[in-house]
Amino acid sequence: MSNGWTPERRARQAAMIQRWKPWQRSTGPKRDEGKAVVSRNADQGGMRFLLRSMARDLREQQKTHRELA
Repeated sequence: MSNGWTPERRARQAAMIQRWKPWQRSTGPKRDEGKAVVSRNADQGGMRFLLRSMARDLREQQKTHRELA
Protein backbone atom coordinates (compact mmCIF):
# COMPACT_ATOMS: atom_id res chain seq x y z
CA MET A 1 0.00 0.00 0.00
CA SER A 2 1.21 3.51 -0.71
CA ASN A 3 0.51 4.78 2.80
CA GLY A 4 2.75 2.19 4.48
CA TRP A 5 -0.05 0.19 6.10
CA THR A 6 0.16 -3.43 5.06
CA PRO A 7 -2.86 -5.67 5.65
CA GLU A 8 -0.98 -7.30 8.54
CA ARG A 9 -0.20 -3.95 10.15
CA ARG A 10 -3.81 -2.82 9.70
CA ALA A 11 -5.11 -6.03 11.32
CA ARG A 12 -2.65 -5.69 14.21
CA GLN A 13 -3.65 -2.08 14.80
CA ALA A 14 -7.36 -3.00 14.69
CA ALA A 15 -6.80 -5.73 17.26
CA MET A 16 -4.93 -3.33 19.56
CA ILE A 17 -7.68 -0.73 19.29
CA GLN A 18 -10.31 -3.35 20.08
CA ARG A 19 -8.30 -4.23 23.19
CA TRP A 20 -7.76 -0.60 24.29
CA LYS A 21 -11.36 0.52 23.56
CA PRO A 22 -10.55 4.25 23.58
CA TRP A 23 -14.20 5.13 22.88
CA GLN A 24 -15.11 4.01 26.41
CA ARG A 25 -12.90 6.75 27.90
CA SER A 26 -13.92 9.45 25.46
CA THR A 27 -16.04 12.07 27.22
CA GLY A 28 -16.22 14.86 24.67
CA PRO A 29 -15.72 18.55 25.42
CA LYS A 30 -16.28 19.74 28.99
CA ARG A 31 -16.02 23.53 28.65
CA ASP A 32 -18.65 25.69 26.96
CA GLU A 33 -16.09 26.90 24.39
CA GLY A 34 -15.32 23.35 23.32
CA LYS A 35 -19.00 22.43 23.17
CA ALA A 36 -19.66 25.45 20.95
CA VAL A 37 -16.93 24.34 18.53
CA VAL A 38 -18.16 20.75 18.41
CA SER A 39 -21.76 21.81 17.90
CA ARG A 40 -20.75 23.30 14.53
CA ASN A 41 -19.19 20.07 13.22
CA ALA A 42 -22.34 19.01 11.39
CA ASP A 43 -22.60 22.37 9.63
CA GLN A 44 -19.56 21.76 7.43
CA GLY A 45 -20.51 21.40 3.82
CA GLY A 46 -24.07 22.69 4.20
CA MET A 47 -23.38 25.70 2.03
CA ARG A 48 -22.59 23.57 -1.02
CA PHE A 49 -26.04 21.97 -0.91
CA LEU A 50 -27.65 25.40 -0.67
CA LEU A 51 -25.62 26.74 -3.60
CA ARG A 52 -26.46 23.74 -5.76
CA SER A 53 -30.12 24.13 -4.94
CA MET A 54 -30.02 27.82 -5.84
CA ALA A 55 -28.20 27.08 -9.11
CA ARG A 56 -30.81 24.46 -9.99
CA ASP A 57 -33.62 26.94 -9.30
CA LEU A 58 -31.93 29.62 -11.40
CA ARG A 59 -31.51 27.23 -14.33
CA GLU A 60 -35.19 26.33 -14.16
CA GLN A 61 -36.12 30.00 -13.98
CA GLN A 62 -33.95 30.82 -17.01
CA LYS A 63 -35.47 27.95 -18.97
CA THR A 64 -38.99 29.14 -18.15
CA HIS A 65 -38.06 32.72 -19.07
CA ARG A 66 -36.66 31.60 -22.44
CA GLU A 67 -39.80 29.58 -23.16
CA LEU A 68 -42.04 32.54 -22.41
CA ALA A 69 -39.97 35.00 -24.45
